[in-house]
Amino acid sequence: MDIGTAILIIGFAALVAAFLLLVIGLVYSELMNSDIPRGVANSGKLHMVHGLFVGIAIVGRILHRLGVCHQISFLRWFVACFLTRLNPVPAGLRVKDMKFSDVLVRVYEPTTVCDGLRRGLVYFPGGGWVLGNIDSVDEVCRHIAKETNTTVVSVGYRLAPEHRYPAPLDDCEAATCHFLSVAEAEFSVDPRRVAVGGDSTGANLAAALCQRLARREIGHLLFPCAQVLIYPALQMADFNLPSYQQNHAVPILFRGRMAFYFLQYLNGDMSLCQDVLEGIHVPNELKPRYEEWLSPSNLPAEFLARGYDKHPTPEYDGQVYHAMKDGLEHEVSPLLAEDADIQKTPPTFILTCEYDVLRDEGYLYRKRLLDLEKDVTWRHVAGGFHGMINFFNQGWLGFPSAVQVLDSVVDYIKKL
Repeated sequence: MDIGTAILIIGFAALVAAFLLLVIGLVYSELMNSDIPRGVANSGKLHMVHGLFVGIAIVGRILHRLGVCHQISFLRWFVACFLTRLNPVPAGLRVKDMKFSDVLVRVYEPTTVCDGLRRGLVYFPGGGWVLGNIDSVDEVCRHIAKETNTTVVSVGYRLAPEHRYPAPLDDCEAATCHFLSVAEAEFSVDPRRVAVGGDSTGANLAAALCQRLARREIGHLLFPCAQVLIYPALQMADFNLPSYQQNHAVPILFRGRMAFYFLQYLNGDMSLCQDVLEGIHVPNELKPRYEEWLSPSNLPAEFLARGYDKHPTPEYDGQVYHAMKDGLEHEVSPLLAEDADIQKTPPTFILTCEYDVLRDEGYLYRKRLLDLEKDVTWRHVAGGFHGMINFFNQGWLGFPSAVQVLDSVVDYIKKL
């Protein structure tokens, strides 16, 4: 080996070592800023998984700044290659990838004998509108289909930032309406017993879709019989609710990360992140109405037990509002819809987790539905954290508490 080659090898090794030290330092810093309360189920494993996700995110940000690839593209690649496990299809289930109105879907059909027509569920994966896909919820949909004898359709809607609002919602509508139109003829499913649902931002899409369909009142199509909302994201008017304050640094969803996802969904302008967190995008004339719906006084006492400080009323900035105004519309923030729109929504299942920044808006949506005398089933996981369901049956990444979430969903669907 000549001296030039040796110098190149040493230089490359030094560069790799420096890169690894940088990543380790940044991961350590991020971990020190996280907060996993004692009440969180499997907190030790959550620390480990959080560290892994932080490392992936940091490498993604570095590659993004170097111009190698977009950070979200790197996250998708890593999760698909190393963190998503597709097991063989179990007995008693038929799984097929198809397209409904040009939207990719995966259909899970039980093969057991059924007297009459089956029920159906159209499921929208979560993932901040940027990461979720049909592979990420494959085990979830299999389990629901088998345990409830339900035909499940998982929707691979287009993702931000390549396809921003309303593209994901449009895809969910197209796939749902297609399934409703062919449910009986092609899948032996009763179209009057088809629910929609999802987790996190997928639940946001389910709630928004129900309001959209109710508003349009498409006469030739039946309406979803229920909406299944698993720790839903339902509003971007107030990022200072008690659950946002108490769980701002609880993995896997930090307070700032939720604002990041909303911005990716809407316009991609990350410079507005702090403005949105402070709430200066909310016009003064809308604040009294939002305060009525989002007031902490509407929450149960136990939701306030870990502390809450009233956030000072921020000064409105018209420029920020005009950049973000779609985010306050009902199709992005279903919790902020008018009574007349919420009144038309179907029976609802809502699941919340104690250690989740989105906990309060799930409960507040429940209250709005109950105030309008709508049928609501609410389940609360005391030791739960955001994203639990995605770890169901994922080997070493699995969390036993994810079973508790899915059992609640299964119990509800069996009654439809």
